[in-house]
Parts: sequence; structure tokens; C-alpha cells
Amino acid sequence: MKIALIGYGKMGVAIEEMAIQKGHSIAFKIDKSNCTQIKELNKDNTDIAIEFSDPSSAVQNIIYCLQSGIPVVSGTTGWLHDWSKVEEACMENHGSFFYASNYSIGVNIFFKLNERLAKLMEDQDYTVSMEEIHHTEKKDSPSGTAITLAEPILKLRNLEGWVNEKTDNPNTLGIVSKREPDVPGTHTIMYQSEIDEIQITHTAHGRKGFAKGALYVAKWIVQTKASGMLSMQDFLKL
Repeated sequence: MKIALIGYGKMGVAIEEMAIQKGHSIAFKIDKSNCTQIKELNKDNTDIAIEFSDPSSAVQNIIYCLQSGIPVVSGTTGWLHDWSKVEEACMENHGSFFYASNYSIGVNIFFKLNERLAKLMEDQDYTVSMEEIHHTEKKDSPSGTAITLAEPILKLRNLEGWVNEKTDNPNTLGIVSKREPDVPGTHTIMYQSEIDEIQITHTAHGRKGFAKGALYVAKWIVQTKASGMLSMQDFLKL
């Protein structure tokens, strides 16, 4: 595959290293220092764009690629309030757009485990809370992964929403975010009662799992020519 990396931070570097090991080529490496180079992307020089940039630029990056006929795999979080703009661009251009808040295969299995546990605890007398820990360079809080984990809990418990802090309000889900050096990502969901406590945790040991998942997805899209608004549900068929 000829890959355009849009966003060349730690994830971009990890994806580049693994892509080259697997025999793919990096056609472009685009970040804030050369952002205008995105206008050079086209269907002849790029098979797919893997976008891990910044919430402030993600939407325009994605839409440009879709308008240029280039499939996009995106893992940037913090921009989903503009989801409808991306969806419109994807549909208008008959494009391929794949989004996941986390590309780790293990995390996506963890998502399903979280949904199952939330269903089992739906009518039980437990309070629920969440904690996520990431590296100090992470810009959004809570993480996109934490927000994805929160969705089935909010729905099944009829909660009003989440707050990014510890809370005693029984109608909201408290998500505590911690930022510590060199932490790729740890997410814990806790159910507590006077009698006992249940916790499930996913701990990433590095960025390889995220990079590997993003490359698997990119190869799948290129090979199958999958189109439309796509997610891990389509890829893993969990």
C-alpha cells in the first residue's frame, strides 16, 4: 500500500515503522510543519490516508481526502461534534471513511466485554465510575476510548451523561482522567457496592497494538474496497 500519514506524532511514527516492516510504502508524512502538502495527495500517489492528527485540523484533513477519492482511516479524537460534516462528505463523494477511537484489537474486545457487563449490572445496586490514564501529551480529556466505553453504561442506566471528574451525583457517570509520563493508555470501569466491588481494566503496554490495528484496517479497506462510514463493528464483526 502507498500510505499517506496525516499527523506524524508518536502514533504516526509507530505506524510508519510497522508499515515499512510489512512492506508498505509511506507516500507522505504530513504534520503542522508541512500541512499544505496534503494538497498533493491524489488517487495515483496514495492508496489510503491514515489520519492521527489534531482535533482542530482532523475534519478538514478528512474531508479533503474524501473529496480527492482517497479512503481515510482516522483515529483522531475530540472532533466528533462535526461528525455530520464528515458523513456528508463521505456520502457525496461515495468515499470510504473508517473511524475508531481506539484501533487496538484487545480494546475492541474490551468494548464488547464492557457492554456485556453493563447489561448484567443494569438493575443491580452498584454505583459505576470510570478512570482513564494517558501520557501527558494527550490533548483531549476524557479520552475517546473512555467516551466509547461510557456510551452503553449511560444508555442502560438511563444516566444524564458523563462528567470529567469524580461525582456523587447518581444521575451522571464520573470519568476521572489522569495524565502521567509515558502511559499509552489504561481504562478501568468500576462497579461498587457496600458488599463488594467489580473492576475490569485494559492496559496498553505500548503503541504497537494501535498501529497494528490501524494497518490491518487500512489493508482491509484497500483489498475489499469497502465504502461508506465504517467502524470496528464492520471490520471485526464482533
